[in-house]
Amino acid sequence: MAEVIKCSEEKAYAKAAQFLEDGHVIAVPTDTIYGLACSANCPQAIKKLYAIKGRDSAKPVAICVTYIEDVRKWGNAEHLSDDLLHTLLPGPVTVVLEKTRHLDNPFLNPKTIKIGIRIPQNLFINKVTKIFDKPIALTSANFSNEPSTLSVKEFEHLYGHLGAVFDGGVLSEGLERNRTGSTVVDLSNIGTYTIIRKGISYDKIVTVLEDNGLRSIE
Repeated sequence: MAEVIKCSEEKAYAKAAQFLEDGHVIAVPTDTIYGLACSANCPQAIKKLYAIKGRDSAKPVAICVTYIEDVRKWGNAEHLSDDLLHTLLPGPVTVVLEKTRHLDNPFLNPKTIKIGIRIPQNLFINKVTKIFDKPIALTSANFSNEPSTLSVKEFEHLYGHLGAVFDGGVLSEGLERNRTGSTVVDLSNIGTYTIIRKGISYDKIVTVLEDNGLRSIE
């Protein structure tokens, strides 16, 4: 059974980074919902993540990073301005781009050349990514097709499969409408965007994209 560690505990973020380094899957808070996280470039960890979720490997997972420079390292964002990326991130948005050669795990999204990339606006996970200094695969902390979770008690049935659970309290003010998680937008094509999932801050994100001259492709 996974140990539950308060995010406020001293050096909790360093412990989380060590669990990731050791190939474990852990549960972490984000700025939207709780996520399951593991090292994105570790094949065994990714396979474990999919097994825990009961998820079809054809369904992609996103990665979590620290800086805009990381977004550009792991995703092909040459056609996107720094101003646009800094306006969108950090925050409740997942930007979908084509993978770069640096993201070379054959088990990470094997059915697509694209990757979703997040920089959450959450101090704990941001500290973890900074210490770990490698991309972290991130998907919602639930079984596939279950509702996403806003507190650690909502996914207690997963504890037996996890290295540790990091408790950041109730997320998204406990609001049901926020279980949708981040807004997912495909920015892989020059000059256009495609909304894959309408999540938190959807209207604001669309306004930012259109103010930057991008047009919607439905």
